[in-house]
Amino acid sequence: MTAFSNHRAVSLALGEQTTRIKGYVSRRHFIRELIPGDAGPWTLILQLTMTERAAYRFNLTSETPRLFVRCGDAGESPHPSAITASQDVAASWMDGEQQVLEAAMPLAIQAWLEAYLSRHGEAPEEGRKKKRKGAGRAREMNP
Repeated sequence: MTAFSNHRAVSLALGEQTTRIKGYVSRRHFIRELIPGDAGPWTLILQLTMTERAAYRFNLTSETPRLFVRCGDAGESPHPSAITASQDVAASWMDGEQQVLEAAMPLAIQAWLEAYLSRHGEAPEEGRKKKRKGAGRAREMNP
């Protein structure tokens, strides 16, 4: 892959924590390890897109940048199937009742993401657009 490729392999390992409260057993899955490369039990491709540049910048400027992993339907055993650095994409997965796990973004991925944004530019701010003069108004008819 080239230095400015828009995709990278990321490996992860999952863990499970079981707690028992008043006879009820609760299982929580989490990402035990997340590293760049394809050495882990699960390998996913992190692909960056131009449309998510604002979300990437927002993530990078947060106190702890995160990566988000889609792991199948909520309530089922996790099966990692996609990864993103966009909180917007992760939120849409959760809206679709998908299980999403998150982990701190490795420094190597943060540097690669910063280089991607430097190379492709920041997303343009979506400000309110001005209408053309007279747009949306019925034209006056001269008799």
